[in-house]
Amino acid sequence: MQTRMNISQLVPDLYRAVASLDGLIRKSGFDERLMHLIKLRASQINGCAFCVDLHVKEALADGVDPQSLHLVAAWRESPLFDSRDRAALEWTECVTRLADTGTPDAAFDLVRDVFSELEIAQLTMTIGTINMWNRIAVSSRMQHPVDSGRS
Repeated sequence: MQTRMNISQLVPDLYRAVASLDGLIRKSGFDERLMHLIKLRASQINGCAFCVDLHVKEALADGVDPQSLHLVAAWRESPLFDSRDRAALEWTECVTRLADTGTPDAAFDLVRDVFSELEIAQLTMTIGTINMWNRIAVSSRMQHPVDSGRS
């Protein structure tokens, strides 16, 4: 697969605006571990290899448990995830698959039970932003780096 275009070079101001939003979200005080899990799960759903690779590496660098990263795709079947994790991951899946789910009240009730209104807003902005990055990367066919020693 070959890269189609370099969006960051073609529309640098727009690209920087998305990066700026991402930076503001990271500084918002929202749970960093959850942010990593959300970004990874949305990227998996969207089939974004570039973002999956990036977010696994960032999460590991920030000390997120590797087993949690391995199992985030099967979070419903794993005891590693607590009620906050589960609510955030359910909301991530619903918002990411918006056209299919319509963000049902049951999913919102789950997040409302364990997150404050501010945290739900931060969570939703995190999901929206990673979905924007996924769409940029997948549509332009951004390639993840191949670690040295791999063929």
